[in-house]
Amino acid sequence: MKDWTDGYVADIGYTYGYYPELNPLRAQWAFLNAGLVPPPLPPEGGAACELGFGQGVSAAFHAAASNVHWWGTDFIPAQAAHAIKLAQASGAKASFYDEAFAEFCVRDDLPQFDSIGLHGIWSWVSNENRAIIVDFVRRKLKVGGVLYVSYNTQPGWSAVMPLRHLLTSHAATMGTEGQGILGRIGDSLDFASRLMDMNPAYLRTNPGMRERLDRLKALDKSYLAHEYFNRDWDPMHFAQMAEWLAPAKLSYACSAYLLDHVDGLNLPQDQLKLVNEIPPGTFRETVRDFCINQQFRRDYWVKGARRLSPIEQNDAIRAQRVVLVQGAAGVSLKINGASGEVQLRQDIYEPVLKLLSDHVPRTIGEIAQALAPQSISFAVAREAITVLLGTAALQLCQDDKLALQAKPQTDRLNAYLCSQARAGGINNLASPLTGGVAVSRSIQIFLLARSQGLQTPQEWAQFAWQQFSLLGQYLVKEGKTLATAEENLQELHRQAQEFQSVQLPILKALMIA
Repeated sequence: MKDWTDGYVADIGYTYGYYPELNPLRAQWAFLNAGLVPPPLPPEGGAACELGFGQGVSAAFHAAASNVHWWGTDFIPAQAAHAIKLAQASGAKASFYDEAFAEFCVRDDLPQFDSIGLHGIWSWVSNENRAIIVDFVRRKLKVGGVLYVSYNTQPGWSAVMPLRHLLTSHAATMGTEGQGILGRIGDSLDFASRLMDMNPAYLRTNPGMRERLDRLKALDKSYLAHEYFNRDWDPMHFAQMAEWLAPAKLSYACSAYLLDHVDGLNLPQDQLKLVNEIPPGTFRETVRDFCINQQFRRDYWVKGARRLSPIEQNDAIRAQRVVLVQGAAGVSLKINGASGEVQLRQDIYEPVLKLLSDHVPRTIGEIAQALAPQSISFAVAREAITVLLGTAALQLCQDDKLALQAKPQTDRLNAYLCSQARAGGINNLASPLTGGVAVSRSIQIFLLARSQGLQTPQEWAQFAWQQFSLLGQYLVKEGKTLATAEENLQELHRQAQEFQSVQLPILKALMIA
């Protein structure tokens, strides 16, 4: 009998991450920035799909924040059950299954999809499953529809592949089934460290691999299980991806990682000049990947790419709305691009953040008009907005009417998530205006306290400490565990005051609180 896992790690669940690239709003900005006609946002009655949705956080959030029917599958039953529970909590239109791709992709009840997404799937499945996915996209993605796919790529993984082989070989050869996958991973990492301590020729040729191994040891082993220890693991060049997707009539549109859209963060001038000498297409992407040693791509592909005229692009960008989802004072003006750490210009970014610090959604046209007297051009403002979207300080907004329609669904989902936070859960909440928003567990518990009629930071802190102490849990501050009830209450009260002054106004603007 064929193993139902098909070589994929299935004895431990995937992490509970939310991935904004799967949000249809994100594709709007990325396409416009690239000068392409954006895929239409799925209308009421439209449909979207996520293949291999993991714990289902992104799919369930996007279903709750829209009037679109979301479909998807993840073949691990526990993960599918979690996704179904999230969808039931919101009451959104969602059909989630625990079927393998070979089963799900031939269902006779599937609609045509406005968008299809695959995050962290492509590099970790067999060629047989890739062929099933491509055929599914060919048959089920609408003309003008968008495919999002992320995958490990070359040349960034070339030096790491031997290290990965060493780890998985140790787990398969020296480990035992009784250990479980987490035990085998820990032993594999320890063995690799012992080997590196002996300074093998591999390390002398690839000196960065010692630091890479140290970073791996610090990561969540559940993540490592799915990232490194599947049977199928195939980082591929961009050109190979293009060959795979050609039968589905897809064209490369642009990167879904918005910081990729700002060349100054990624390429020095001489490399940028060389890349721009190459016509847009596969070879340009290949050269760019070599310049930055690309390791992980997040790409949008489209069935029927169409270019915008400069006037059309300008008008469409000016109509987009954004909102600041962090406190302006907490937004770092240092970011890491492919070329290293970059200091953003204060004379540009501080006026943008000051303007948006009231957390009122504004169009890009309104922002540009307000900044013009400070000699900030439209092009400069647009780039700054792209950077701030890429760092998640800003988020794109959907129409207010659609947001109001979705709010009952996101309210129900958020109530469930805040209740679950008492024992630890998903560090995100759903905004009907923007999609998923990162929040801490403490903030979720403060919101739960407010929903139960508690009104002051002191009461919220007391309520939160009751939840933590019930489970024997303590806060950690600056790397130190707070050991006494007094210390924990003091820190929770500080967090609750910050919540009241900083986070709560933002959550109200996002239609969450």
